[in-house]
Amino acid sequence: MALFGREVAIIEAPSVLGLRPSGVQDLPAALFHGAARAGRVEAPAYDPRRDAETGVLNPVGIARYSVRLADAVGSALDAGRFPLVLGGDCSILLGNLLALRRRGRHGLLFLDGHTDFYQPAAEPTGEVASMELALATGRGPRLLTDLEGRGPLLRDEDVVVFGFRDAAESSAAGMQPLPPQLHAVDLDGVRAVGAAEAARRAVDRLTDGERAGYWVHLDVDVLDDAIMPAVDYRIPGGLSWSELEDVLTTALDHERAVGLDVTIFNPRLDPDGTIAARLTECLRRGLTQGKRSGGPPGARGSE
Repeated sequence: MALFGREVAIIEAPSVLGLRPSGVQDLPAALFHGAARAGRVEAPAYDPRRDAETGVLNPVGIARYSVRLADAVGSALDAGRFPLVLGGDCSILLGNLLALRRRGRHGLLFLDGHTDFYQPAAEPTGEVASMELALATGRGPRLLTDLEGRGPLLRDEDVVVFGFRDAAESSAAGMQPLPPQLHAVDLDGVRAVGAAEAARRAVDRLTDGERAGYWVHLDVDVLDDAIMPAVDYRIPGGLSWSELEDVLTTALDHERAVGLDVTIFNPRLDPDGTIAARLTECLRRGLTQGKRSGGPPGARGSE
């Protein structure tokens, strides 16, 4: 596959350090069968004990893993390639953003059914996969908010949180509120203007100003639970397949989109592989159907 003349570099990041070994580590093997891989970053051993000092699971392992993943993503970026990082749980976002932070100021389009802005005291089990956005914007234990001494990986104003539907749940659990400068568009907000238009507005925001580009994070639980039950934390509602395709096509149809990660899909909850096949199709269309290629849908390249 190619995107704006850039080869797509698939990087496997099967870490479950921010969650648990539930099956999401099998995500890379389930998607894009037959496509060449640019690399794989193995995670250290999982420790089920909650760290007493930071209040989270595997903080040292996640910090070290983030650096190694950043190296792999950075190599792809430096070679002029478009990283497609297949997780793993949502804690892999830290490594992807660290690669960008090393290279300047960037934005983030955060596609997720949850806002993942928990502080350790409010997260019941200490899972970083429920707090990665808070960590990326500098809120949480320093070990994970100051990777390589670079401080927050993102500024609040450089983030668009898109398609979430957990406001009541997270408020009841005591999650810290989203900061006012962080732009949030919940599922109702997306539906109010339509998925493609909402995504266009998000891209306009992320490409306005001094940012060198933006990353797209996709937690597949942004999809409707009725069509994406293969996740560990289910919540009713969500985007349809066609809506997600519209969002991805719009978000990736810009030369300042620099990378994409996919997280949380659990193949063990998809025993016949039908959801994996549909997800791969959706991702492929999002990566190849934009208009900037100067040709019809799919003209950017194929495997």
